[in-house]
Amino acid sequence: MPLYKELYFGPAGIPHSTPRKSTADGVKEVRSLSLDAMEIEFVYGVNLRPEAAEKVRKIAEKEEVRLSVHAPYYINLNAQDEKKMVASKRRIVDSAIVGSLAGAHSIVFHPGFYLKMEKSRVYKNIKKTLEEVVEMVKERGAEVILRPETTGKHTQFGSLEELFSLSSEIEGVLPCLDFSHLHARAGGRVNSYEEFCTILSSYESHLQKESLKNMHIHVSGIEYTDKGEKNHLNLRDSDFKYFELIKALKEFECAGLVISESPNLEEDALLLKKIYKEMRE
Repeated sequence: MPLYKELYFGPAGIPHSTPRKSTADGVKEVRSLSLDAMEIEFVYGVNLRPEAAEKVRKIAEKEEVRLSVHAPYYINLNAQDEKKMVASKRRIVDSAIVGSLAGAHSIVFHPGFYLKMEKSRVYKNIKKTLEEVVEMVKERGAEVILRPETTGKHTQFGSLEELFSLSSEIEGVLPCLDFSHLHARAGGRVNSYEEFCTILSSYESHLQKESLKNMHIHVSGIEYTDKGEKNHLNLRDSDFKYFELIKALKEFECAGLVISESPNLEEDALLLKKIYKEMRE
């Protein structure tokens, strides 16, 4: 498990300011913006060829840009249809293989849906399937961490407690903490320094202090209803208290990647990095 020295900030996907919209050029643009990380987005499918992934890795190493991958959105590890289940597992495995070639250490994905089933049963289903995926990834030689993401809707599997349990029980699995999703899922709560500290303290107690040096975090503004997440917003257009979040992350000496999922991508990544840098000075 790689351990980081500090927090590194970057966009979810190729920066908007990138002249040529390729992953390799996106990595170069991240560095030109004085950012330190980028999440490769496989939104609709794993569309990065192995040879292109190798090129991305070399550029990222040269530019000192840390990479992660977000697997395609069409994943449900609680799927009741066998074809959907097979496709879901394949999408994670393919993301892990190509992501590893590109130098990414973390593979983020939305784990699944409850489908109106008992939550305890869904947990067992997803745990069993995720264990199978971990073994498939190992067999293919991809040395990555699989990161189910905290989700923003009540119909989605992915509460903090569920992901802490999965990560405690399956080696090679750690959460992706999407604080904006947690805020939306809680109907506007989980939005204070004290609440952020409570989450980080629980993270440490469940997954050991060392895990705080290998975090993967998503942040954005967010609009929500009583059903949870509605859509992402730029940080300054939302009620999300991002300053307090950075303060809590600094207080717990967290390290790893902080990825901006705001519509303006790099602008909010730069905003968060600026706040973090000023707090450390």
